[in-house]
Amino acid sequence: MKRVLFMEKVQKSSSGTSRNIVLAVAALTSFLPPFMLSAVNIALPAIQNAFGAGAVLLSWVATSYLLSSAVFLVPAGKMGDIWGRKRVLEWGMWIFILSTFLCPFSPSMELFILLRAVQGMGGSLMLTMGMAILTSVFPSSERGKALGVNVAAIYLGSSAGPFFGGILISFFGWHSVFFINVFLGAVSLLLLKQFVKFEWKEGSSRSMDIPGCLVYGVSLVAVMYGVSVLPSGTGIVLMASGVLLFFVFLRRMLTVEDPLFEVRLFSGNRVFAFSNIAALINYAATYSVAFLLSLYLQYIKGMTPSEAGTIMVIQPILQAALSPVTGKLSDRIEPGLLASGGMASTAIGLGIFAFLDWGTPMFLIVAGLVLLGLGFAFFSSPNTNAIMGSVPSRYYGAASGAVGTMRVLGQMTSMAVITIVFAALLGDGQITRERYDSFISAARICFSISSLLCFTGVFFSWFRGSLHTRKNETVSGEGEADEQ
Repeated sequence: MKRVLFMEKVQKSSSGTSRNIVLAVAALTSFLPPFMLSAVNIALPAIQNAFGAGAVLLSWVATSYLLSSAVFLVPAGKMGDIWGRKRVLEWGMWIFILSTFLCPFSPSMELFILLRAVQGMGGSLMLTMGMAILTSVFPSSERGKALGVNVAAIYLGSSAGPFFGGILISFFGWHSVFFINVFLGAVSLLLLKQFVKFEWKEGSSRSMDIPGCLVYGVSLVAVMYGVSVLPSGTGIVLMASGVLLFFVFLRRMLTVEDPLFEVRLFSGNRVFAFSNIAALINYAATYSVAFLLSLYLQYIKGMTPSEAGTIMVIQPILQAALSPVTGKLSDRIEPGLLASGGMASTAIGLGIFAFLDWGTPMFLIVAGLVLLGLGFAFFSSPNTNAIMGSVPSRYYGAASGAVGTMRVLGQMTSMAVITIVFAALLGDGQITRERYDSFISAARICFSISSLLCFTGVFFSWFRGSLHTRKNETVSGEGEADEQ
């Protein structure tokens, strides 16, 4: 009864808040983390030269951010339910801004990677809470459109990163990429504090499951670090230990009274489960594109950072332009149909990149980027709408955390594939001219694996079930819980 009364109070407060203002603030906070990620991707050669890092250590510039994000995304959803989604969003922004400011002053690659991990923690809180707040504010008939705008902001960040990052690096050095993010973060924080006056939370959770957080975090770290040191015995032991700990985490989530994450959502809700699996596969297949193409265009094609950024901007611009449209369509058309077509388009685009070599014509690279842009736009917004729309309001924080977790786990998987392939073909040395042929072979292997993954993902996207039918059904136990 207390939970229902509390939610009524929150809903009245949110109705007095301009939805457009909330949407604008959420979009800005969703823009920053992908902008940071994509801008750093274009800065990788400059960062490698500045620190004298090898290929494997260089891959941890992205991996450390993603690993930290994955560790904190699930706890972020629970934190929002306990302490309020706006408050946790503000915490994430402060963490992101301060760590970003410190990165350019790092005296070593190891400290730089550590600060990138702190950035990932802040970014995970920002992305999770922004989406949860949007889902709380907008009714189901408008949710797809709002989430589409939010996804467009994420893609706009991805598109602006390579383009503006390339320009900044060319004129001001790689440090400028971090300083511009500090400025944008400060502006976003000011807007949040000035214009978003109300708080959103369920109030049903009272405490964090700290042991669950630790088991979850250690399991992810063990698996990811184990991958980076394969095929050594240490790597195998770490991976096996991480998988075992993850099963311990799942068992704990099924037995504790107030779990960190409600894993029964996956067993009792096929739309939710298959949509999340499709998202995991999609990100596992596609995140490596920016990393590999950035290196390919600069090393093999001899482009400057700004020239490479201009080419790479094609894909995320298409995503940003079309995502609000596909999100709105998913309010009327079954999201699974749209997302499946998007996944197939992505698989074909990745298949093109699997044949890259020294003489690949630029029009073929552009064609691949166009197919990826169309594929992402038709997949991401409808798929996110399917996930968020398939659960009741008290699970919005958990569902938002699941969306982010699938994204980051997929990105980590993508980087793990790169790490393994690079370690096998390039070793721990720098990517020098003498190793360009080996780099091309490594890139082709990674793109081939990604294309096959995406074709597999079409299955889960197509057979997820109907969201619009799901909205009229009751999840096992929901009706009874709500009445109580």
